[in-house]
Amino acid sequence: MTLLDAVVVGSGPNGLAAAVTLARAGLRVRVLEAQPTAGGGARTLSASAMGFTLPDAGPVAPGVAPPAGTDPSTEPGAPTRPELLFDLCSAVHPMAWASPFFSAFDLPARGVELRVPEVSYAQPLDGGRAALAFHDLDRTVAGLGPDGPAWRALIGTLAESWEHVAALVLGDKRTVTGMTGSLGVPGPSPAHGEAVHRGPTVAGVRAALRYGTGLLELGTGRDVRRFSGDLAPALLAGVAAHGIARVPSAAAAGAALLLAALAHGPGGWPLPVGGSGAITAALVADLVAHGGEIETERPVRTGRDLPPARAYLFDTAPGAVAQILGGRLGRRPRRSLGAFRHGNGVAKVDFVLSGPVPWAAPGVELAGTVHLGGTRTEVAAAEAAVARGHHAERPVALLSDPAVTDPAREVGGLRPLWTYAHVPAFSSRDVTEEVTAQIERFAPGFRDLVVAARCTPADRIADHNANYVGGDIAAGAATLGRYLGLPGAAGRWDPYAGGAEGVYLCSASVPPGPGVHGMGGWHAARRALVRDFDVRSAPSLAPTPGALHSHPESANNGLALSDRE
Repeated sequence: MTLLDAVVVGSGPNGLAAAVTLARAGLRVRVLEAQPTAGGGARTLSASAMGFTLPDAGPVAPGVAPPAGTDPSTEPGAPTRPELLFDLCSAVHPMAWASPFFSAFDLPARGVELRVPEVSYAQPLDGGRAALAFHDLDRTVAGLGPDGPAWRALIGTLAESWEHVAALVLGDKRTVTGMTGSLGVPGPSPAHGEAVHRGPTVAGVRAALRYGTGLLELGTGRDVRRFSGDLAPALLAGVAAHGIARVPSAAAAGAALLLAALAHGPGGWPLPVGGSGAITAALVADLVAHGGEIETERPVRTGRDLPPARAYLFDTAPGAVAQILGGRLGRRPRRSLGAFRHGNGVAKVDFVLSGPVPWAAPGVELAGTVHLGGTRTEVAAAEAAVARGHHAERPVALLSDPAVTDPAREVGGLRPLWTYAHVPAFSSRDVTEEVTAQIERFAPGFRDLVVAARCTPADRIADHNANYVGGDIAAGAATLGRYLGLPGAAGRWDPYAGGAEGVYLCSASVPPGPGVHGMGGWHAARRALVRDFDVRSAPSLAPTPGALHSHPESANNGLALSDRE
């Protein structure tokens, strides 16, 4: 058997980012994926693959390729019927343009169209009101009335420095950052993609200080002193809920500041045309173009399932690494990996609707993301209940209607609606009714539009992605120490160290944490290149002709590669 240079276990965005980086450095790379399709948290499936049985979606379309991320059920070129597409996990992607990795990788140049909604996110309130975070900062400030200037002072200044903020938050937490690309992190220019080696800049230091001050303010709840009304605090609480943590808390504040700043940045909170699978398709196409291999339906349970290689990178939960490598690890790292702490979970509810959600408040219908939870006080109470291990009577839920930006996602008069609610870890509760009630609360008449609904409880989320232990889509407890990698999951100073020579962690369980940004994979791959292959310069991530495709659909067949030697 030929010795591989590197094996990547898991094909989520981080795993694929690691594989792409290594393959572009000239290494022989193989990715092993347990699921039938690659992508991890960035996959798009057809309604039938999701378990829905729906009326005929429309006439046969001769020669139309299946959409990106779906599993083709006919021979290539045969007539197919359009199907509704559902994003299995992630749906909205601010990091797809803002992360240093994807900025250099340049998804738009690879045929991935990222459409930006007019309203990045909305927070509906009772009485037909809503707080709206427009992509345009000035419109947001105007809509918040007397609290608009305070919003600009807190979030607008970070939005102006989004590049520095993203580099800071998405860095490896170990190297001196220049805020426009840290040591070993790809710079922002999509034309080159080389690593930027810079000392701190004045603008970068200022952005870091503003971010740190905001983190302290939001993390302790002092931000409420800035505002006189209830719209701005609710808007901040909704975006903070992405942290799946108590509000206020440092973890929730960190998520809120970055995401709120990016909402007003150049790329906003975009949705990929055709679904999240389009991002995976681009990564897979680039990997294959540079000689990489992917094997799907290839679970790795023990070390015997791993082919010989010089380096192993795990886009998995830390506990899985301990289980797979067992005695190859020292006692301390094995114990540390096995004791990695996971956080609370989510229950996902996918709806099929016969029309758009009838929001009571004007403007919410323009949002790519809607945070359901009501006022800041209500959001805080619901998140506190989950943190105590209880189900909230009115859970915080996130919602996205992809047809807002991608009308083609509506098929035969039906459209998908993506939602999830925060629940205790390993909850088996079907929360369809709770989520329906929250939507109906702010959109009377919603129930009448529901054609079908399907809930995936928290204790079943890991069935489609083993990293999401107990429904923990953040892949770890939401603590500031975890996001800083203190200590590393394997008990080492380097958070990407896997506990043995040539072993690395690259999942969302290591810094910078959750999100489709690819940075965990990039940081781990750069370490492997230096330590195991003596490759000191970062490979370019810029698009090359062999890795380009004019439409995301053209890479679809590359999502499920199972050819084996």
